[in-house]
Amino acid sequence: MAVQCVTKVELTVSCQNLLDKDISSKSDPLCVLLMSNSNSQWYEADRTERVQNCLNPKFAKKFVVDYYFEIVQTLKFGIYDIDNKTVDLSDDDFLGELECTLGQVVSSKNLTRPLILKNKTPAGKGTITVTAEEIKDNRVVNFEVQARKLDNKDLFGKSDPYLEFHKQTESGWQLAHRTEVVKNNLNPTWKPFRIPLQSLCGGDMEKPIKVNCYDYDNDGSHDLIGSFETTLKRLQEASQTSPVRTQACVCVRFCNKESTRHLTTGLTCRSDSLEYTFLDYIMGGCQINFTVAVDFTGSNGDPRSPDSLHYISPQGVNEYLTAIWSVGNVIQDYDSDKMFPAFGFGAQIPPTWQVSHEFPLNFNASNPFCAGIEGVVQAYRACLPQVKLYGPTNFSPIINHVACFAKQALQQTTASQYYVLLIITDGVITDMDETRNSIVNASRLPMSIIIVGVGGADFSAMEFLDGDNGRLRSLTGEVAVRDIVQFVPFRQFQNAPREALAKTVLAEVPAQLVDFFNTLKLNPPNQNPAQTVTP
Repeated sequence: MAVQCVTKVELTVSCQNLLDKDISSKSDPLCVLLMSNSNSQWYEADRTERVQNCLNPKFAKKFVVDYYFEIVQTLKFGIYDIDNKTVDLSDDDFLGELECTLGQVVSSKNLTRPLILKNKTPAGKGTITVTAEEIKDNRVVNFEVQARKLDNKDLFGKSDPYLEFHKQTESGWQLAHRTEVVKNNLNPTWKPFRIPLQSLCGGDMEKPIKVNCYDYDNDGSHDLIGSFETTLKRLQEASQTSPVRTQACVCVRFCNKESTRHLTTGLTCRSDSLEYTFLDYIMGGCQINFTVAVDFTGSNGDPRSPDSLHYISPQGVNEYLTAIWSVGNVIQDYDSDKMFPAFGFGAQIPPTWQVSHEFPLNFNASNPFCAGIEGVVQAYRACLPQVKLYGPTNFSPIINHVACFAKQALQQTTASQYYVLLIITDGVITDMDETRNSIVNASRLPMSIIIVGVGGADFSAMEFLDGDNGRLRSLTGEVAVRDIVQFVPFRQFQNAPREALAKTVLAEVPAQLVDFFNTLKLNPPNQNPAQTVTP
C-alpha cells in the first residue's frame, strides 16, 4: 500500500456580522474547531482566543490540522460569545456554526459561508471565512519587542498598547499574530513570542510584513497608535549588525512623534529549495475531473438475483455502489462544478441492443454528466433495469475516451486540469493488449486510473497493470512514462471501515499529479513560480 499523502494545513478564521448577544457592549466571540473521528463522533480539536467587543473578528490563533487527500475529513467551526471564565461552552451564547470538509476548504483556499444556528436557520447575516495554507516551512521567528515614547491615546492614564503582525496576501493583509496588552505604559516591553515563518510571510524573507500598534479599549474601539511595514530580511540584517547585548532597532514614526521599536529576531530550521506540492496545485486552481466506468458484463449475474454483484440489497447497497460512494465522496471536493461523467461497458443497450463499451449511464451521449456523486448513483440505479448484461470485458475504449480529454488539457500552459478514471469491474480483461497500449499512452497525460475489482474473480491481470513490480510496457515494448494505475480488490475491504477503500485506491493520486506537473514544469493557474527559500 502506498504511503498516505499527509501534510499539515494551517486554517485562519474570520467572521463578519455576528449576532450581538450582549446588552451594554458587543459580543466577545471565540471560535472552536470540532473534528469528526472514524466513528462519526465530534471532538474538540482546538479553539481560538476570545476577541472582545467585536462582531467582525479576525482570530489570530491558527488551527493546524493534518491533511489527508484520501479521507473525507469533516470539520465544524463553532462561534460562541464568551462572557465567563469557564472552559465549558454550554453556558455561553451560541453565535452560529459551519460544517464542511477539509477538502472543500483547501480546494477553495478561501471558503466563505453563512453561519447556521442549531435549528439550521441562518445566524442573522453572520458569515465565516476559513483560509487554508499548507505548512511547508518549519522555521520560526522569535521576537522580543519593546517600544519607546508611544503616543498617549487615553485621557486618564496612559495608553494600553498591543501589537498586531500582518502577512501580505493577494486579498490584503492577514492577521498573523497579536501580542498581549501592556497596561498603562508608553514604553512597553512585550513578552517574548514566536511566529511561524509560513504564517508571517509565507516563507519569503523579502515579502512585506505590517506591524500595527493599538491602544486597547474595553469597548472594542481600539485606537491606532501607528504602523509600519518591513521585511524579515531587514529585521534580520538589523539584528546581525547590532552589538550582542543590544537589540535591533527599527525607527518608525507614530502620530508625529519619533518612536523606536526594538526587535530581536532569530530564525530556526533551514528550508531547502521548494517544488510545488499537491496542495499548491489544488489551492492554485487545479481541478480534478472524476469519471466513473461500471462493468455490465454477463459474469456479474442477473441484477434481479441476490447472487448478482449488481443486486441492490434491501439496505440499498452493493459493491459497485459502495465503491462509487467511497471514492467519489473524496474526489468531489476537488471539482468545482461537481458534474461527473459516468459510463458503462460490456452491455447491450437500447434501442438497437448493440454491445457498447462506453455508453453513458444516463443514455445521453451529448451530456453524460451526472450532478454530484448522488447523480452518478441515481444514473447507475436507473440504468440497471434498462440494459442486458453481456460482454466481453474491454477496458481500452473507456481509457481512450478519458485520455482524449486529458490530451486536450495539455494544450493549456498551466496545471489546470487533472483526470481520475475509476473503473469498477468483476472480471478478467479481454482486451489486455489494447489496454496495455492505452495505459502506456495515457502515462504521458494528466491522468490516473483506479481499478476496483468486485467479486471473487482472479485479478492477477489487474495486478500486472498496476505496475508496482515494474513499469508497464505496451505490446511493442514501449515503457510507461510513469505508473498511473492503482488496483485493489474490494473483497479486502468488506469488513473494513468505510473510508479504508478510498484511502487505499486514492493514496497514489497526489504523488502522480505532482510528478506529472512538476516534470512538465507547469505552474498552478493562480500562483507564481516556486521559489527557492533561504534564510
